[in-house]
Amino acid sequence: MNSSARTKTAIASMLAAGALLAVNTASAVPDSPKAWEKCAGIAKTGKNDCGSLDGKHNCAGQATTDNSAQEWVYVPEGTCEKITGGVVAKVKPAK
Repeated sequence: MNSSARTKTAIASMLAAGALLAVNTASAVPDSPKAWEKCAGIAKTGKNDCGSLDGKHNCAGQATTDNSAQEWVYVPEGTCEKITGGVVAKVKPAK
């Protein structure tokens, strides 16, 4: 096998390997969510999204205790019920 043929074979092998990696990587990443859930009962102190369900405050980051039933975070639809203590408070379509 001459040098030119070896070079072509090496390039073809690298392209094939790159294509296989791209296919494997693409299938490992989930699609963007179609909807989001307000998942109550899983937010850590200071890590809630927006206001509490009971109206005690109207801003993100104001949860005073871990896992309060009144504090929530957005998670992709179908995720909340998989989390211990998670309760779906509302579903919101993704933009």
